[in-house]
Amino acid sequence: MIKEFRNFIAKGNVMDLAVGIIIGAAFTAIVQSLVNDLINPVIGLILGGIDFTSMYVVLSGDVASGTSLELARESGAAIFAYGAFLTACINFLIIAWVVFLLVKGVNRIKDAAVEKGEPVPAAPKGPTQEELLTDIRELLKTRSA
Repeated sequence: MIKEFRNFIAKGNVMDLAVGIIIGAAFTAIVQSLVNDLINPVIGLILGGIDFTSMYVVLSGDVASGTSLELARESGAAIFAYGAFLTACINFLIIAWVVFLLVKGVNRIKDAAVEKGEPVPAAPKGPTQEELLTDIRELLKTRSA
């Protein structure tokens, strides 16, 4: 089982996936900082300082007027926190827009490289049909022997 696990981990796809996840986590931190530290304050300024995250409706329980969302949740009351949901939706749209712009920029760079005649790395070539059939024939020979 250890040998099988080692072979699984050594495959290129698993390593590519691991690298993708690590880079994705780092990229997520950058995008979240962009949204939370740069874009959201500008949006708040444009909207007159409205902070949607603190908006909620008390469904049941006693919560004093003007209580923060955190304290209202801690009181045990049933809270309908529509502001937090609205903020999450706005953040999603901003993040999706930033990712769209990044992908568009990368595609523009690729297109410029193609126009300049720079070689674009080709996908690795797989075995030909004849090579596959030969391998299958050899496997069948070894199994029947």
